[in-house]
Amino acid sequence: MRIVQALEALLFVADSPATPEELAKALSVPIFEVEEGLEKLGGKLQHTSALQLVRIAGGYQLCTKPEFAEAVARFTQPQGSKLSRSLMEVLAVVAYKQPITLGELEEVRGVDSGYGVRQLVERRLVCEIGRKSTPGRPVLYGTTQQFLHAFNLQSLEELPVLNFESQLLPEQIGRDVPPEQPSLLDEGSDGEDGPRLA
Repeated sequence: MRIVQALEALLFVADSPATPEELAKALSVPIFEVEEGLEKLGGKLQHTSALQLVRIAGGYQLCTKPEFAEAVARFTQPQGSKLSRSLMEVLAVVAYKQPITLGELEEVRGVDSGYGVRQLVERRLVCEIGRKSTPGRPVLYGTTQQFLHAFNLQSLEELPVLNFESQLLPEQIGRDVPPEQPSLLDEGSDGEDGPRLA
């Protein structure tokens, strides 16, 4: 079996990053052969393809190269799928302060954030990860694997430094959106009322 071509085929059809263990199991080969094949595949794509092999959230995925990002975004980005500035604020607070309750989130932002949290849960960027051991046992929220995937992150440790004490700047997280998703941050409104801290 041609391991490099087989890996390329699997990664082409995968809808999320695939780990070496998953690839080895699918191909019935040792993990070291998969790792060697991935290295060769990365080199091959670097010189002959519009795709690149990237490591995301502990797995591997095929993505378009940055120089083609604008054209790909225009072709694939559905209308209304962008994150507004206020949604980016909510997402940034959850990402940096997790686990966090809705009340704690609203204390940071200074504005009702229930709508924003619901929107992010629907987009699978945020999820319930437990309940806080305080009266009422409020829900704790955190980011998902889809969040890491969307922002091309291996882990939360790769998030850029963000200073909440001085000013909440959604651009500081939005600027690191990978080239494959250049229009994730939009300046439009998402229907949330109240003042914004930006």
